[in-house]
Amino acid sequence: MVKLASARESRMYGPVRTRNRSEYMNAGLYVFATVMLLGGFVAQFSMERRSGLVVILIGLGFIILVNVHDLVAHLAGIDYRLFSLMEHDLQLGLVEFAVPVVQSIGTLLSFLAILFIFIQEEMGYGYYKWEKHAVNMLIAGAALWLLGSVHNSCQIYERADAHVQVLQESVHIPFLLGSLLFLVGSVLNCQEQAGMFHHGLDLLSGTLIWLGICGSFLFFVGGLANVIKVFKMQQVDGLRLEKLRRGAQERLADEREARVPLILEEQGRRKRNNVEVQHTTTPNPTPYRDVLVGQT
Repeated sequence: MVKLASARESRMYGPVRTRNRSEYMNAGLYVFATVMLLGGFVAQFSMERRSGLVVILIGLGFIILVNVHDLVAHLAGIDYRLFSLMEHDLQLGLVEFAVPVVQSIGTLLSFLAILFIFIQEEMGYGYYKWEKHAVNMLIAGAALWLLGSVHNSCQIYERADAHVQVLQESVHIPFLLGSLLFLVGSVLNCQEQAGMFHHGLDLLSGTLIWLGICGSFLFFVGGLANVIKVFKMQQVDGLRLEKLRRGAQERLADEREARVPLILEEQGRRKRNNVEVQHTTTPNPTPYRDVLVGQT
């Protein structure tokens, strides 16, 4: 359950206030989701294990929303011209686009796995065939988290400040380690379930729960580091962010400049039309002398 952490200048999209509010909400919602995930795994050692599954489902749902926002934010920053700019800068496709998509799919698989376990625990008989699917989807989801974390860590910096790069690494490392712990826990859980007839909550072994707690805590640490990074990026303190490479930044600027004259010309045409309409609809005033003659 990780998210995209990027220091691209292209993420600076939209009006300043709206953008800052959205970025703070994105970072804060991710931290809240990690707390929910951590609390859900801790609850597996209590008498309210079913409630713990519901809490995990809520956290995973929030994570899907966060990753969808990350994807839309970067696409909006480049005017949704992904494929034309990706020819010049492959990192747009391998990181800014692939990471949110992979993380969203992995989180969705984990969500479905926990949901199957919850339904089986509630309904019981008739849903036992979902056991294998739930265990396998836990592995697939964690594997996609790890793949997205590796992509997230493969960002190349050429112009960004050293301060920005340090903040980036403080986010990447906890995400990578947490994803690895979830994958190891899911694989060990599958091996423990082999040859045994466990149902419902028993499909979550103690090893998976403990590694899930450790992984969730690392996600929480990475989320706090991401909040600090977002705060620094939103401040006007001279931080230099990473631009698009190999001519992609120049091409995006040229396309935007080419659209500006067309927009201005369209606005001017609308103003002229409005003025003409006002002239045609406004009646000519009657001279005062004609009024006096008419009265006599």
